Amino acid sequence: MIKLEFVYVLMGVMLLGVAWVNARDESNPRRYANALFWGIYGISFLIGTRLPDIVNGILVLIMVTIGSLRKFGGGVIIDDSAEREANAKRWGNKLFIPVLVIPFGTLIGTKVLNTATIAGLLLIDPKQTTVVSLGLATLLAFIVGVVMFRPPAMVPLVGARRLMDSVGWAAVLPQSLAALGAVFAAAGVGQVIAKLAGEYLPLGTPFAAVVTFATGMALFTIIMGNAFAAFPVMMAGIGLPLVVQKFGGDVVVVAAIGMLSGFCGTLMTPMAANFNIVPAALLQLKDRYAVIKVQIPTALILLAANITLMYFLAFGAK
Repeated sequence: MIKLEFVYVLMGVMLLGVAWVNARDESNPRRYANALFWGIYGISFLIGTRLPDIVNGILVLIMVTIGSLRKFGGGVIIDDSAEREANAKRWGNKLFIPVLVIPFGTLIGTKVLNTATIAGLLLIDPKQTTVVSLGLATLLAFIVGVVMFRPPAMVPLVGARRLMDSVGWAAVLPQSLAALGAVFAAAGVGQVIAKLAGEYLPLGTPFAAVVTFATGMALFTIIMGNAFAAFPVMMAGIGLPLVVQKFGGDVVVVAAIGMLSGFCGTLMTPMAANFNIVPAALLQLKDRYAVIKVQIPTALILLAANITLMYFLAFGAK
């Protein structure tokens, strides 16, 4: 059975490759700091579950130290724009084939592989079907890209290194913030939010409760960088006790549109590095926050639309 550890192994191997390329880059005076950071991160994916908690904690502290002391830095960037333009003209829209393999492969894997069996055993862990399918689709996309374009052996690792160095420590944010959301939920932060909201906000009507919940989802996502991390906190604090239980809103609608409201916050925060910082690095934009600045008006409009939809769909004619 293919479990979540399969994705961890893929990530670990890639990060160790990034560390190795960094260590070999003599043009970068900070190459060893970069290599140490990505090497530790890769080790945490590969064998983190097998290491004692104290060892994992020390490794995290080393990573934090490297990041906080601004030890990251790239080497000499070779201008390969002419080569990339030539390849774009040569391949045209075929360049999108490996990219499209990922979403379509993930969709097919989620729908087909969740019930696939070999010798009577499930092929994929049913609890992690989507994530494992994403990992398999990504691996397949890599193979398709290599077969199609036949790049030199080091090109994939060099490209991965360039991207990870551009993003820097922010690449760790999605994983760490998702874990932080679970910690907040277990610590009862949702109950604290419910108490504060009840004392200081006018929540006497269903509409006010909906506005508070949806806006809170967006704001918490801006802070935490992850709507999945914000959801259990806001749902426990505002969504369930007020919108659903007190005013009788449809829990399915509240939960679904509440997540969409959180995604509005994702569009407006650098904490969501994989959505907002990575594209800026890929596009080689001078302003690393350019993507966020463009998305803010759309995010605010979508948030207002989500509030309206949640109110009318959750309560109907009430």
